[in-house]
Amino acid sequence: MKKIHELNKISLFAGLSAEQLEKLEQIVVPRELKKGEQIFSAGGDATGFYSIKSGKVKIYRESLAGKEQIIHIFGAGEIFGEVPVFQGACYPASSVTLAKSKLLYFPRDSFERVIREDPDLAMSMLALLSGRLRQLVNQVAALSLSEVPARLASYLLLLKSTQNSNILELDLPKGLIASYLGTIQETLSRVFKKMSEQGLIKVERKTIEIIDEASLELIASGEEQL
Repeated sequence: MKKIHELNKISLFAGLSAEQLEKLEQIVVPRELKKGEQIFSAGGDATGFYSIKSGKVKIYRESLAGKEQIIHIFGAGEIFGEVPVFQGACYPASSVTLAKSKLLYFPRDSFERVIREDPDLAMSMLALLSGRLRQLVNQVAALSLSEVPARLASYLLLLKSTQNSNILELDLPKGLIASYLGTIQETLSRVFKKMSEQGLIKVERKTIEIIDEASLELIASGEEQL
């Protein structure tokens, strides 16, 4: 099967013509990685960016003391590692697979040549970068200005919007969720328990059922305390 059928599933390339996708097909490099494999490390030269065909990838930073802060978790169809590539800089964070993954690698030099020849593709990349910036700004605000219950409420509401269901599948271990929310697993477990006791959610191993969405929205906005 031609890689063009894989490229048209990537949000960055939505709406591109068959001719444009064929140009990208000529430069893309498929990669298969096992769970736990390092993709790139903070400080390494940003030689290209990636899209995920299948699997899951964690982007993270480590402090000098060795404490890990998860920046984002990416899944199928998403792009990562693109910002430093177009700054001509180093990767500011590290990435590792959380599951067996199939990636599509876009070398920087080849991709730059393609977008110089195609303004529509350049505009698509600009829209993606703008959206990524808004996402990071919102995450910084949530982590710095909100208490843990507000962060967790926001996270659950985000899962609801992406899964389009009140019964949420937790696709990450609670330890990773805690790291992503800027807290520790013990604190996260206490907040989960309190939300459950107050009838806001129902916890069933790897699923969370949202029972009182209105109250979660108030907690997420800081208008109500848990």
